[in-house]
Amino acid sequence: MIDYSVAGTPNSASFRFSGHETFAFRHAWLPKAYRLLQQNSLAFADVDGAMIELGLGKNMVRALRFWAEVAGVARPVGGRGLELTPFAHDVLGPQGLDPFLEDVRTLWLLHWKLSARSERALFAWRFLLSHWAFPELTRSEALAAFARESARLGHSHSAITLSQHLDAFLHTYLSSRSSRVGIEDSLDGPLVDLTLLEPVGERRADSGRWETVFAFRYEPKPEITSSLFDYCLADFWERFHANQETLTLREVTFGACSPGQVLKLPEDAVRAHVEAYTASGTERPFLYHPSAVQGLISRRRGAKPVTFADIYKAEPVDA
Repeated sequence: MIDYSVAGTPNSASFRFSGHETFAFRHAWLPKAYRLLQQNSLAFADVDGAMIELGLGKNMVRALRFWAEVAGVARPVGGRGLELTPFAHDVLGPQGLDPFLEDVRTLWLLHWKLSARSERALFAWRFLLSHWAFPELTRSEALAAFARESARLGHSHSAITLSQHLDAFLHTYLSSRSSRVGIEDSLDGPLVDLTLLEPVGERRADSGRWETVFAFRYEPKPEITSSLFDYCLADFWERFHANQETLTLREVTFGACSPGQVLKLPEDAVRAHVEAYTASGTERPFLYHPSAVQGLISRRRGAKPVTFADIYKAEPVDA
């Protein structure tokens, strides 16, 4: 049985299985949402008006509102409205750090925000990134696991709903380019560039059909800089362990929604990040206390919080 009961984890009723209208978000969508909401916080409340402004169909407009919320670009305000977040202004604004999603660090930030939600978490992201216990997966295996977990959590989702939710996850990270589809439908989303999920072969399903086997790319990722890692660790701590004075290296590496799990970093890579906290003269926001049993991480008193500007201080890393 999977335990979702870490501190701060939402109860089963708050998991989201739908809202994306079967669409993974596209490269241009979040910048479009930013520009529209900058003009009018109620823009998405008028679906017909938003269709004209955005040049998208009705279902796509609804999907864009969904992705703007879950990717941390906007948050509900005043009933029907959406307000832009500091992340949106700092990164996507006219003078933003990466308004066109050209830097891979922006993509990792978006991935983090989708995957480490403490409220109304996306079920597929939480389950597959933090609780999937196997090195590989196929679509049929994941879908069967979704059905079991949905039932165990007390839901009665249809097979279609679960299938569409799984496909939204897969299409977020896997290329779907094909000469047989229209140009708009062939455009991959930005998070495909992370190559987080990769095809590694095929195997025969219980149905007898061959299907693709996927695996998460577990390896050190140089583009996840020290400041980006620090931001994710601080956010993880605040969302899920706000009342704890220390975290263990194991919690940061293997805990649900931890930097190690969400970013798919091997234990040695996480250890390298946290061991850097012991360096003298560092201004990093954490301290690391090595131990023969389990290393402990604590928050540095008076440390300046990591800003988005800190994350982008180094030379840009292209996606």
